[in-house]
Amino acid sequence: MNTNIIELKGVSKYYHDHPVLQDIHLEVKNREFLTILGPSGCGKTTLLRLISGFETPSNGSILMNGKDVSNLPPHLRHVNTVFQSYALFPHLNVFDNVAFGLRCKHLPKEEIVHRVTEALRMVKLIDLATRKPHQLSGGQQQRIAIARAVVNQPMVLLLDEPLSSLDYRLRKTMQMELKQLQAQLGITFILVTHDQEEALSTADRVVVMNHGLIEQVGTPREVYEEPRNLHVAQFVGEVNIFKTTVHRADSEFIEVEIEEKKFKLKNTKNFTADQTLYTLLRPEDLEVWGLNEVQEPENMYSALVQQVIYKGSTVDLILKLKTGTQILTTQFFNEDDEKLDFRPGESVWVYWHTGWEVILADEA
Repeated sequence: MNTNIIELKGVSKYYHDHPVLQDIHLEVKNREFLTILGPSGCGKTTLLRLISGFETPSNGSILMNGKDVSNLPPHLRHVNTVFQSYALFPHLNVFDNVAFGLRCKHLPKEEIVHRVTEALRMVKLIDLATRKPHQLSGGQQQRIAIARAVVNQPMVLLLDEPLSSLDYRLRKTMQMELKQLQAQLGITFILVTHDQEEALSTADRVVVMNHGLIEQVGTPREVYEEPRNLHVAQFVGEVNIFKTTVHRADSEFIEVEIEEKKFKLKNTKNFTADQTLYTLLRPEDLEVWGLNEVQEPENMYSALVQQVIYKGSTVDLILKLKTGTQILTTQFFNEDDEKLDFRPGESVWVYWHTGWEVILADEA
């Protein structure tokens, strides 16, 4: 069983009486890949700086391996940070950049050479050891920054949006390499990002933040398929949201009206009559059919295709229901892909299997 390597207990951070983080409770497991996800200004980088020791909490405590480190400086915490800018020394070559921290510790030369060589081999840059940073690509510089951090053998590696400056294809490649590197090193990674795709593809668990608060902590599947509130649902992926009111309710089912159609849905959270709810449907949970493909369109919506967005293996359709509501659907290609050949202006049927929706109570 994994033990907690980091614990944040009631941590808050204020700047000039302005709250940046409020009452943060978080446990980070040993050897897990944790991603902190949220929009700009939500406090995720401040949280990382508190863990690293570059900031001290206004309230609460930070524990590492059960020891309170709230007031310890960074060099005594046994964590290393990879910054968004990489912060490489331009006048030093790759080898010397990676060796810098070890030389500051006055380690024997033989040990420095061995550890730097292993770190460069791990990030697949051993052949570029004599180059300067300006002679490297963005992806190579990012790997050097990681090598410089891991060569110190930290308990925890903190990564502050290290992929944000890379192009899409390289970013995707580096996401996979980070995941492989974390498994190879067997240490805890904490990655800060505003990119929900990056968070879902790399993390064992995702921490979703907003306005200095933690909204939800869970596996990528949990935060995507079982969002705790509307902010999580809207920030983690695309979602269609329908506001409705419960007409009838018992312990098993509720009756609601969604876009002028009545549905009987499972009462998963003890909803009551007259309660305002939001019904959430991911684009991939909506099926789209041509008018001639359906004989008896029970519980289907008539819609007009507004826009067709081809994405290779999928097609996104922006549809307009008869009520005027606009929705997004994602259709997947298969061996019978003719039915995906929709055109703007075409009339279609839209449908979802009841039970695929997520129902949230109105938070107002």
